[in-house]
Amino acid sequence: MQEGRVAGAGPADYMRGMSETEHSAPLLPILIYPEPVLRKVARPITPADADEVRRLVPSMFATMYRAPGIGLAANQVGSLLRVIVVDVAPKEQPTPIALINPEIIARSDETATQEEGCLSIPDQYAEVTRPARVKVRYHDVAGIKQEIEAEGLLAACLQHEIDHLNGVLFVDYLSALKRNMLLRKLAKAQKR
Repeated sequence: MQEGRVAGAGPADYMRGMSETEHSAPLLPILIYPEPVLRKVARPITPADADEVRRLVPSMFATMYRAPGIGLAANQVGSLLRVIVVDVAPKEQPTPIALINPEIIARSDETATQEEGCLSIPDQYAEVTRPARVKVRYHDVAGIKQEIEAEGLLAACLQHEIDHLNGVLFVDYLSALKRNMLLRKLAKAQKR
């Protein structure tokens, strides 16, 4: 999810407590719509993927913070593994979360509308209505099963990034007219 008008962390101050190796994680290219991999469904991660995930997650955080963004899904950087990284906290208090095989297990009936943007659809924003609260089950990078309950910006970000893993973009929630206008603006910006 693109940072846009939300305060986020800068590239130099992420993941307090990470080793120097992780701080120097290579940046990854962010794929831009209409790249076909953005519409593909990511596959579940298995224990055989552990080494790849350990290499991927620090680079995803580094790439997300540099963008700047508040969330990033693996397929946005060309990997079809079910992993997302998020951090919606202010840059003075970074709170990075890596979610392996995340799944939404509960949604509120109440909805909330927030302006969303996407690192794969740069500099384009629209109001998106989603469930106001969600509960997400996932594994952390140590392989431990976790659950997180979220509302507000974190809930929207988690839903946005999990959508990416299912080949869904935030523009899919817009009317055809709004979606086409936004994607035309993106195409025009890319030509410049």
